[in-house]
Parts: sequence; structure tokens; C-alpha cells
Amino acid sequence: MEQRALGRSGLVVSRLALGTMTWGRDTDEDEAAMQLTAFVDAGGTLVDTADVYVDGESERTLGRLLADVVPRSDVLVATKAVGRTGPGPMGRGASRGHLLAALDASLERLGLDHVDLWQLHSWDDDTPLEETLAACDAAVSSGRTRYVGVSNFTGWQTAQAATHQRAWPGRTPLVSTQMEYSLLQRGIEREVVPAAEALGLGVLPWSPLGRGLLTGKYRHATPGDSRGASAQWSGFIDGLRSAKSDRVVEAVITAAQGLGTTPLAVALAWVRDRPGVVAPVVGARTAQQLQASLDAEDVRLPPAICTALNDVSAPPAGYPERRPEQ
Repeated sequence: MEQRALGRSGLVVSRLALGTMTWGRDTDEDEAAMQLTAFVDAGGTLVDTADVYVDGESERTLGRLLADVVPRSDVLVATKAVGRTGPGPMGRGASRGHLLAALDASLERLGLDHVDLWQLHSWDDDTPLEETLAACDAAVSSGRTRYVGVSNFTGWQTAQAATHQRAWPGRTPLVSTQMEYSLLQRGIEREVVPAAEALGLGVLPWSPLGRGLLTGKYRHATPGDSRGASAQWSGFIDGLRSAKSDRVVEAVITAAQGLGTTPLAVALAWVRDRPGVVAPVVGARTAQQLQASLDAEDVRLPPAICTALNDVSAPPAGYPERRPEQ
């Protein structure tokens, strides 16, 4: 698997990241072990989790696998904090107290003395940004994480945080932003991607397959064994369904038929090779599903197909934003 630098940093990661949001709930430990082994065997290195995934069970599962299945030295571990992990006002948020306590708890669940990338899972309106970023500096200086990034920040939030860190020598620069990005969700191209590229952050797209819609499996009906059929996930998947998304899915299927590959491979290759993108984060319930994403490594989309997909999925743009081709 090709390796890429994460933003303007010395951290080099695989151009596909393994997501673990379902580990410990929809994906049991045996399936998770098969996923991690297949991912590492394919040259993958970056594994992404979070303290709130399955109430910490995702981190615990990953920690056990790093102790018994795959060597820690073969994997770059990324996790996140800010979400609610306890009761009361200090049970969530981006305060210094909650963040550093959350990081210590993540390290305990993972069984590690440090993570490679620690990400702020969301913006916190109730905490001064200076306090939040000082906690990131403390996490790096104490050796508990090697790099820091953000997730689900708007364009101005990304720019403000990244600029603050670069404004004074000794602060830890942000190296990444993890955002939803796919042919069905291109909103980050208006503000977030330009900010990230200007300030040296690599983009880590989550849900690069459009919450599963771009695989084509929901084209005519919702499979009974799919996430879309569950009460927990149906609203999440339906949130991207529209007449426009149907047209995009059909375009992806047509492209896949013409290239002799799968809709999944087309959708993943498109987002993987977009400007600013370093590594889409792919999650799967089973090792078989993950293999379909790993098999897309060699897929290259011809310029004509990229242009067609760009046109059919183009996000709305207006003042003061400008689409790149304008």
C-alpha cells in the first residue's frame, strides 16, 4: 500500500486507514483480529479509534489485538477525545481536565504508553481554544501522543486552531483533520479543505463510501442484514438519501461497469485521490467487507470518469466561496 506524509509533518501513514467504530459491538474480537491482520498484511498502518466508540470497547479490543495478534510496531494508533465519557459537566468537552483525563483513560484501555495521533473529536464552544490547545501541547510534551489533529471542525475553526499553534515557537502544530467526505458529502471542499491545505493539515475522510450508499447495495432496497435496516443506523444512512444522491450512485455504478470493477472501488478511489486527502478511514463489520476496500488499492480513475463524477456530485457554491474550476 502506498504511504503518504500526514500534512506537513514527518508522520508517514498508509493511504488507507482502518476504522474501528464497530469493534466490540457489531464486530466481535475474532472478526476484528482478521481485519487488523489483513490490513497490516496489505501494508496498512494507520488504525483509527475513539474513546466514545462502544463506550471504550473499541479501544480495549484494539489494545488486546496489539498485545496478542499484531505487533505494536506495525501499527500507528489514532484515537480521539472530547465526547462524553462520564457524568457531570467534566464528563465531556475540551477542557484541560477532561482532555488529559480522557487521554490517560484511552491509554489504559489500549494498554499503551502513547498513541501516534490524538484528535479533538469536535469543537467545544464552552472552553477557550487556548486552554484546549495547551492541553494538546501538554499531551505531546509528556510523551502521551506524538502528533495531534482535529475532527469535525468547520473551516474557520480549523484555521483558527491551526494558526494559533503555528503562531508561537514550541507549540505543537496540528497535522490532520478528520471529516466526512465522499461523493455524496463534498461540503468540506468549500472551506475546510482550502484551510487544511494552506495550513499544512492532511485530510482523513470518514465515511468515504457515503455511509454505504455508494456501494450500490441500497440501490433498490435495504438489505435486511445491513446497517440501514437497523434502528440504530437507519437514520444515519437515510440522512444522505436524496434524488441527487441517487443520480450520483447511478453514475458510480456506470463507471464501475465500464472499468470492470466495483462501485465501492470507484467511490473509494475518487476520494482517496482528491486534493488534500491523505487516507480515507474505512470501517467494516467483517473481514470480507474490509477486503473489498483493500482490493481497491490498484484502482485508478481515468480523467474523463473523474470529471463526470465531479460534475454529477458537485456541491452548491456561492459568494464568497468559489469552486476550484472557476
